[in-house]
Amino acid sequence: MKKILFVYPRFSRHAQHHPELLDAVPMNEYLGSPSLGIASVAAVTPDHYQLEFWDDRIRPADRDTDADLVALSFFTPAARRGLELADHFKALGKTVVAGGIFPTMMPDEVQPHVDAVVVGEGEASWPRLLADFEAGRLAPRYSPGGPVDLTQVPLPRVDLYFQAETETAHFDDYPVQSARGCPLNCSACVLPTSMTRNQRGFPFEHLLGQLDQLGAAGKRACLTEDTGWFPGEKGRRATARLLEHLRDHGNPAEISYVGISMPMILSTPAHYFTLAREAGIKMFYLVGGFDPVTRGAFTGQDQKSLQRAEDAIAKCHDVGIEPYTSFLLGQDFDDLGAVDRILDFAERTRIKKAEFAIFTPYPGTPSWHQLVAEDRIISRDWSRYNDANVVFRPAQMTPDELLQGYLRLWREFYSVRGHLADLPVAERTIQF
Repeated sequence: MKKILFVYPRFSRHAQHHPELLDAVPMNEYLGSPSLGIASVAAVTPDHYQLEFWDDRIRPADRDTDADLVALSFFTPAARRGLELADHFKALGKTVVAGGIFPTMMPDEVQPHVDAVVVGEGEASWPRLLADFEAGRLAPRYSPGGPVDLTQVPLPRVDLYFQAETETAHFDDYPVQSARGCPLNCSACVLPTSMTRNQRGFPFEHLLGQLDQLGAAGKRACLTEDTGWFPGEKGRRATARLLEHLRDHGNPAEISYVGISMPMILSTPAHYFTLAREAGIKMFYLVGGFDPVTRGAFTGQDQKSLQRAEDAIAKCHDVGIEPYTSFLLGQDFDDLGAVDRILDFAERTRIKKAEFAIFTPYPGTPSWHQLVAEDRIISRDWSRYNDANVVFRPAQMTPDELLQGYLRLWREFYSVRGHLADLPVAERTIQF
């Protein structure tokens, strides 16, 4: 029986690059499970393979293995480490393949380090890759040839991730995927390219199956896609059906948070949020910096967007759902005054839990192509592409001014303003 080793490379978090912030931010670092890429291709792996999973964040993966095939999956912040691990396993004489967002967006950069690159969704191409591997004719690149039919995919093998957890290192929650693809074209997002602009929803039974397998193992879930609140059958109504089921029949897995954005909050009727609260949702993970509301709210010149942002936060409070808000700093319309405007907004709207990120032009996004064309990229050290470092020349401030503004946001929101006191201890974790 041949053996496949799946490896999830580690990446640097905010506090690892800026340890001085540990004195200011009074919370534990959030450790989410790996993305569902590995679990998804593991689910379509033939039964005659033995599977093993290593999480490089918990135990370093640059060690020996008896696996015949090593498969790595990584996004941009983990790309440097992922390529290091690929070289390590190649030196051991292993066949090495790589997939995930970074290999999908930058296959030519990954190719010299591996035997094959999997581009895009893996469920369609992975069985072909394994058949070629067994026949000794592995191709350098595999792609699905079109969007994967989500009605035909099995449940992700998240049980593989369970084996990586230890008593001192366990995952706070596991993602439950409700859809793939996005019809929008946000400047800082790669999903329309990596998952296509055709939004495809998973069948209702598949969503329940994802929750059931997590609940059976005593794990928490998170519903990460804010596209779940898009109007129509593929979005809001499908989400409402799930929430109604959870309200009426109980939730097999506690949900730590649901992803959303300010435009989605403003466009969604309040009774949907009442339903979410009745279904046990206590927290929204509110992504900012991508949409017209948050892109205009903190410029000091768009009072309409600022008011809409305040209305969005108030709407969360009105239904009793905590708005865990992510603020993005450093886009071309941000000047030095944006830091004070963000802090004042957070204080005025009574936000207790927030995170702050430096705008980062991830490879494959519209902003990446723009800044490459304008020769404004100043670093291609992928380990610094983690929302905590300045890797480009900003338009209205220097790189150091942007960095200091980002650090000030963390320090003043938490240490000076004393937030989090009213949140349960279990909710005082953050992607930090």
